[in-house]
Amino acid sequence: MNGSIVYAGGTRYDGVSGTDRHMADRLSAFTDVLYVDPPRPVRSGLRDPETGEAGHVLRHVAPRLWRLSPVAPPAAYRPGVDRLTAALARRAVRGAARKAGLRIGGVVVAGTTDLLDVRPGARTVRYVTDDLVAGASLIRMSASRLAQAEARMTRRADAVAVVSPGLVERVTRLGRDATLVPNGCDVSAYASIDDAPPPADLPAGLTGVAGFIGHVNARIDIALLEAVADTGAPLVIVGPRGVGYEPERWPALIGRANVHWVGRKPYEELPSYLRLIDVGLTPYTDTAFNRASFPLKTLEYLAAGRGVVSTDLPATAWLEAGPLIPVARTPAEFAATVTAQLRIPRTPALAERRRAFAARHDWNERVRLLADLLGLEIREVAGR
Repeated sequence: MNGSIVYAGGTRYDGVSGTDRHMADRLSAFTDVLYVDPPRPVRSGLRDPETGEAGHVLRHVAPRLWRLSPVAPPAAYRPGVDRLTAALARRAVRGAARKAGLRIGGVVVAGTTDLLDVRPGARTVRYVTDDLVAGASLIRMSASRLAQAEARMTRRADAVAVVSPGLVERVTRLGRDATLVPNGCDVSAYASIDDAPPPADLPAGLTGVAGFIGHVNARIDIALLEAVADTGAPLVIVGPRGVGYEPERWPALIGRANVHWVGRKPYEELPSYLRLIDVGLTPYTDTAFNRASFPLKTLEYLAAGRGVVSTDLPATAWLEAGPLIPVARTPAEFAATVTAQLRIPRTPALAERRRAFAARHDWNERVRLLADLLGLEIREVAGR
């Protein structure tokens, strides 16, 4: 592949740092990348939430990395309007590429807006990072429309990548081969975690801490968090709460004396919170959407040298981490497993075992899989 990469993400670049941002950041080490946010529908007075600018917003966020935040018509994702939204987004991408002086050679589409045809002849990859059909209610879109769009993009892309083993089977049913490109972790980001400054919004002297970092939404089983809180151990929760999530149980949970919710924090500040956490939690509900997911947080806890307790997910089984990631299925079992993990001393040797396992799943290894699908010669480009 020669030229720049358009990476159409499923989330805004400035959102919670997930698959799309990590991939785009690492691809930009080897070639120019234009990250495209999901188009935002125009409403009266609506402006870009970060810059306050109206219309399409293009910004240069890092060396070799640009970000485009395109606008879309009202009701952008309704039947009929969604194709207009995609057409306008493709036009916006072409204009942004011209403005930035980029020649598009590859396209990765991870979101719901079809940008595969943004440049004829470019190498295209459909990257399925979630089972969007199963999660239609979470993003308030029609499951049937999402299924049609998924089938269309899967059929037309030059190559298909998926984030979890379960999604391989889904793509196979659509008549395509899929390359497994799982989520990873940034081990280097937590190399000095024990020297990170303690967070100012948590009580001093917390010990034996269980912690959750991520979106608090319908994917999270609040019964598991309640069970951990029932043990009396300090429970730290870092991340935004979804609108309408558990309107009665959530306030009761965070109102407990041993539960500390600090809201959303920038990715760069997470080491401060992970420094205090002894056991990280991956408390997902048992749904088709979650079974097709690959939680980043599980590997990030290990990269920080911390323990982990997870619910039973295919992605966890695929990691084959053995005792490093104990699995629990019921609230009582989850709480008991967390308690047992908190009793294990956090020795340097154990922390190093966890980090060494996480290093086998570093993002720099994952990006090579995606680069291969794009035909991007990493060594040649990196050396230019």
